[in-house]
Amino acid sequence: MADEIALSALLLGAASTLVEAIHEGTSRRGFGDLRPTHGFVFARLAPDGATISQIAEHLGVTKQAASQLVEELVGKGYVERHPHPGDARAKVVVLTERGWACTRAADEAAIEAVRSWIDVLGPDRVSELTNDLRRVVRPGRLRPAVW
Repeated sequence: MADEIALSALLLGAASTLVEAIHEGTSRRGFGDLRPTHGFVFARLAPDGATISQIAEHLGVTKQAASQLVEELVGKGYVERHPHPGDARAKVVVLTERGWACTRAADEAAIEAVRSWIDVLGPDRVSELTNDLRRVVRPGRLRPAVW
């Protein structure tokens, strides 16, 4: 049981470390006006955009909270709303060029962070770890950890 608890704590710690590294990396690249939660919104918006309901479901928050996040991102120039092609009442939120630039900066920061892990563990072990995690991690939405 100790290994199970240790592994769960280490995986949560690794996720937190990675989120912090990406946030710091995007800040250094000129996107210091964002919070880590915004990155989880961007992950849902790429590549084709999403409605407020889809963003709320992705983040595990209310539609009101998702709407407030989107409003903040619109004000900062990272996203914009477009008419929904199939629902006249809905809008699709999409990344602007600034939003895409931030997404690219986040990708660069993630690569930088993982390279530091490769420096410690070695490329073969990181490849094995990646393959192991593919076997047990359920693909799906990325969301900030909330309790």
